[in-house]
Amino acid sequence: MLKLIEGIHKFRQEELGRYQALFHRLSLEGQKPHTLFITCSDSRVLAELITQSQPGDLFVVKNAGNLVPPSHLMGNTNATAAAIEFAVQILEVSDIVVCGHSQCGAIAALLHGLPAAEEMPHLKTWLDVASPVRQIIERNYQHLQNDEERLTAASEENVLYALENLHTYPEVAKRLESGTLRLHGWFFKIGTAELFAYDMATQQFQLISPPTI
Repeated sequence: MLKLIEGIHKFRQEELGRYQALFHRLSLEGQKPHTLFITCSDSRVLAELITQSQPGDLFVVKNAGNLVPPSHLMGNTNATAAAIEFAVQILEVSDIVVCGHSQCGAIAALLHGLPAAEEMPHLKTWLDVASPVRQIIERNYQHLQNDEERLTAASEENVLYALENLHTYPEVAKRLESGTLRLHGWFFKIGTAELFAYDMATQQFQLISPPTI
C-alpha cells in the first residue's frame, strides 16, 4: 500500500501538469471512449500501456481470463454484460477488442482444474463459462503435447469464443449489421510484449504491423 501512496504523490507532483487540461476537459465533456477493451485481470496486461492510450480513450473491462459470457447468462456470472451494454448502447464505442495473453493462469485452470485443496467456488463457476474452449482443445488439439503450446492454443480459442459470444448481445448484433461497430480478437505475448490480431482470411493470429501511411 505504501508503494501506491508514493505513486499517488509522484503523479500529482511530477505528472499531473501534463494531464491537468485533459482531465479538466473530460470532467466537463464526459467520457467518449472509442473502444471497449476486454482483457484479463493479469497484472502484466495493461491496456493503456500496450496501446499507448490516453485517459478517455478506452473503456476497459478486466476479468479473470478475459471471458465474455453469452448474453443469456444473468446475475453474478455476467457482470461483464453490463459493461458491454453500457459501452455499446450508451457510450456508442466504434470498436470492441478482446485481448487474451500468454501464460494466463485462468486458462491454465480451465484446462487443468483448480488446486484440489483450495475452495474457490466463484472462480470455478466463472471458468465454467468457458468450458466449450476446453472441449475444443480436447477435440482439435490432441496433437499438441507441450503444455505451453496447449495453453497458448486455449488462450487464442478463448478469444475467438468471446468474439462469438459478443454476437449474442442484441445491440452488438444490430450495430455489426449496420456497420457501426467492429470486433477484434487480439493476443498479447508477455515475454516479447508483441500484440497479435486474428486474421479472418488466414484464420491465424498475425503480428500487428505498423500502419501504412
